[in-house]
Amino acid sequence: MRKNLKIYKRLSSLPFGRQIFTFVVCRMAPYFSSIKPQIRELKPGYAEVAIKKRRKVTNHLNTVHAIAMCNMAELAGGMMTDVTVPVKSRWIPVGMTVEYLQKAKTDLTAIASGDGIEWDTEGDKKVPVEVKDTAGNLVFRAEITMNVRLA
Repeated sequence: MRKNLKIYKRLSSLPFGRQIFTFVVCRMAPYFSSIKPQIRELKPGYAEVAIKKRRKVTNHLNTVHAIAMCNMAELAGGMMTDVTVPVKSRWIPVGMTVEYLQKAKTDLTAIASGDGIEWDTEGDKKVPVEVKDTAGNLVFRAEITMNVRLA
């Protein structure tokens, strides 16, 4: 089992465990803390990350800024990839394409799904991430290219 998944499973059963896990992740990769994410769920092939709509992540239209959504998409996609790739393999994001579908006017949830991706081979993997508002509307979509190297 991957180290991050083991830590997540251990902490998520504790009070405030998910918050503690998210804090640790943001200490390792400090830029993610700019959006104050909450890693809600993490398992092989799936990650869910939420952010609150607050002033520091909004733009001049009072909607969630596009780069804040990119940030949460990369966090969700990266965490999902990390707990899904074979043990001892390495990965790194090498590209991202995004679509801004609607104004993001509420809190948001990003879901990264690894279904249908062949994780047991080396090379570039296209990781889809969808960002939805509190009404379930799809406001943003990303495809993150993760380069995977097997040990």
